[in-house]
Amino acid sequence: MSGVGGRPVRLGALGTSSIARRRALPTAVSTPELELVAVAGRSAEKTAAFAEQFGCAAESDQTALLERPDVEAVYVSTPTALHHTWAEQALRAGKHVLVEKPIGVNAEEARHLCSLAEERGLVLRENFMFLHHPQHAFAADLVREGRLGTLSTFRASFGIPPLPPDDIRYEPSLGGGALLDVGVYPLRAALLLLGPGLRVAGATLRTRESDGLELSGQALLVSPGGVLAEVTFGFEHAYTSSYTLWGDRGRLSVTRAFTPPAAHQPVLVLEEQDHEERFTLPASDQLRSCLQDFAAAVRTGAGSVEAERRRDTISLMELVDDVRKQAVRVGIGLER
Repeated sequence: MSGVGGRPVRLGALGTSSIARRRALPTAVSTPELELVAVAGRSAEKTAAFAEQFGCAAESDQTALLERPDVEAVYVSTPTALHHTWAEQALRAGKHVLVEKPIGVNAEEARHLCSLAEERGLVLRENFMFLHHPQHAFAADLVREGRLGTLSTFRASFGIPPLPPDDIRYEPSLGGGALLDVGVYPLRAALLLLGPGLRVAGATLRTRESDGLELSGQALLVSPGGVLAEVTFGFEHAYTSSYTLWGDRGRLSVTRAFTPPAAHQPVLVLEEQDHEERFTLPASDQLRSCLQDFAAAVRTGAGSVEAERRRDTISLMELVDDVRKQAVRVGIGLER
């Protein structure tokens, strides 16, 4: 096994979540740039099962994992409300951190963790896999080349069907709700494609009357250059994961924008006045690329790229806070 700089980054998994079991850890153990050393979670039984499945050590608890000298970096997949707690403890233990999105529940938590990572010269990344798929760079290139003319509108949606009633994403105390789970994707895409400095012009949220949990919503944003953006998201939809970039010469549509399977070949559609062009791109495993990029950052050091990532991480959570602050709430009388 070999990785960036000749040896793999030795990784500890903090949390025994579904996404860790189904996606992140199976990919991590098959990625040469990483070596999974140990796992720790709240349940000794689940921790032992993870260790057996992925061929690593089972630690007695999360603190013991952070104390291991052979763990260089930590993947945090606890419930969202605990992301800040465990990412902070990992950074204070001198570990690089890859944390499931979002980094926390508000901008204050994001700023604190980013400041701590910067002070200690450590890599801190959110596991936003879609950022590493080349279809988005291809879309940005078409905009820069002028194929769409003057860009005026961006629209992005990420919606999924209702979840099982006992899903933790319906639990407010654990950082549940559609805004933090699926809403952060189109907001992050707006930052990626329109750049920093976005402002929230308005928002609406459908919320559960019993506790105010966000079930779905939409937000209107404005970029410094005057591009208008509309993002929609929620737990009340047939699956949708897409965005469009619209200018005075053409409109570009990207489907399966946020969660394309590794074998999926994206097809981007450019509509012009009397012409439609389809761009079929190679398949790409965005999760593997995300993990490889994290390992490379650990090996090469936290430089200017990390500063930009930290800026975007904070900007995203500032948008989340502003959506909450400005949203008109519509109460929905149902229990999930």
